[in-house]
Amino acid sequence: MVFLSIPADYFPIAIMFVVAIGFVIATIFATHLLGPKRKSEIKLDTFECGIESQDNARLPFSIKYFLVAILFVLFDVEVIFMYPWAVNFLKLGLTGFIEMLLFVGLLLVGFIYIIRKGALKWE
Repeated sequence: MVFLSIPADYFPIAIMFVVAIGFVIATIFATHLLGPKRKSEIKLDTFECGIESQDNARLPFSIKYFLVAILFVLFDVEVIFMYPWAVNFLKLGLTGFIEMLLFVGLLLVGFIYIIRKGALKWE
């Protein structure tokens, strides 16, 4: 059985996007219009967790922090894809199992590549 979709089927989704974007724009406009506009030296000073700032915040630091964070997000998101597969494991049968083996295999290849490149080694 083939389900054909027509543009009218997407109308509720379009309305949802218009309402969401309208809400964001209205909220931003309202906060700028109604919010306080008192600026002082103390209010504009940087504040971090109750500790006064000591140096320039623009100091360079190792790209390893970003790399580890991106790798964590990458593998975390890919693990999320395994939950629907696990729920529908019996329905998907052998074809779904083979597809998940390919998916995990590609993840493993990427992980081995990351290990060999030394992306997770701290110096």
